Amino acid sequence: MSARHPKRLLASIHDVSPAFETEVDALYDRLCGLLEGPRLAMLVVPDFEDRAPLAGNSAYAAKLRSWAKDGVEMFLHGWCHRDDARKRGFMQKHMTAGAGEFAQLGKAEALRRLSDGRKVVEDAIGAPVAGFIAPAWLYSPDAIDALREGGFALAENHLKVWQPTTGRVVAKSPVITWASRTPGRVRSSLMVAAAARAAPWALRNARIAVHPGDTTVPALLDSIDATYGMFMRTHKPARYADLLA
Repeated sequence: MSARHPKRLLASIHDVSPAFETEVDALYDRLCGLLEGPRLAMLVVPDFEDRAPLAGNSAYAAKLRSWAKDGVEMFLHGWCHRDDARKRGFMQKHMTAGAGEFAQLGKAEALRRLSDGRKVVEDAIGAPVAGFIAPAWLYSPDAIDALREGGFALAENHLKVWQPTTGRVVAKSPVITWASRTPGRVRSSLMVAAAARAAPWALRNARIAVHPGDTTVPALLDSIDATYGMFMRTHKPARYADLLA
């Protein structure tokens, strides 16, 4: 591994919310063991499906602040995570289970949710967010414009990480992740993860994301352990902010 061009491992926990406190705690402990410390990112939802507000939840805010102080990068992850569009595209209908919140938003509404969400998360952690990552990694063109105007340092979709203010791409690679909603998606995600483990050297910046639902399927947890274990042999755990160096 070259010191100048290291192979980085970017780990993340999605859907961090009081709605999934037990699951997120379990994933945090698991990943800290696999990564030999809290070298990961958390994607925080300010009010998951309008039923789990972070604002006013001082106990959960204290937990997030403690993790942030330990070095966990905190990203804003939508506002409510739910896609309320009356008409949904193929991805929203068939791939996201209604989670593509920013997939069809207009600019004004996207700006409002970005601003309101950022304030909630930054008030909780007592520090700036590391960036924004849309639920299901889906953005409308207007949402991308709003993200640029909002001045977020980093954003991510399924294939890249970029700087919204300049458009500069700082990493290219598909995200390795798992799906727990149906047996078919469990099987397909296990196959994709196994393929990634067969050639970890192919990804200079390996992004590996887990979700609260993963904790409900033992086979997924085994695959998560194996995948992180393999990439720890060839990659160094890193922060998203390292991509800006």
